[in-house]
Amino acid sequence: MKRLFRASFPLVLLALASGAAPARAAELVVFERAGCAWCARWDAEVGEVYRKTAEGGRAPLRRVNLARGVPSDLGQVGPVVFTPTFVLVEDGKEVGRIEGYADEAFFYAYLDGLLAKLRTSPTTN
Repeated sequence: MKRLFRASFPLVLLALASGAAPARAAELVVFERAGCAWCARWDAEVGEVYRKTAEGGRAPLRRVNLARGVPSDLGQVGPVVFTPTFVLVEDGKEVGRIEGYADEAFFYAYLDGLLAKLRTSPTTN
């Protein structure tokens, strides 16, 4: 591991010196609260398998508990009022959101529409 780090370190310095910022992939941020019944339903119906789906490969899930506040790197995301709220983020900016959860079909239909707005290409595994 040390050898790999030493070999790549000059490349990292070169990228930083040139002003190039590392590309950040898209992520699906779910804002939730303890005791949220709709959050629990989403977890039961979608949450456990989401990472195994094509959508999960394209926009991995990140959980944010609103009781702990919004992380500073999500400062460009608009205010969240309802839970669950799913915000698709690319390069630190909000692409779109889904407020609430009705069922699995509703969720994936809206998510597919949001994913179509991404600039990054889908990953192929």
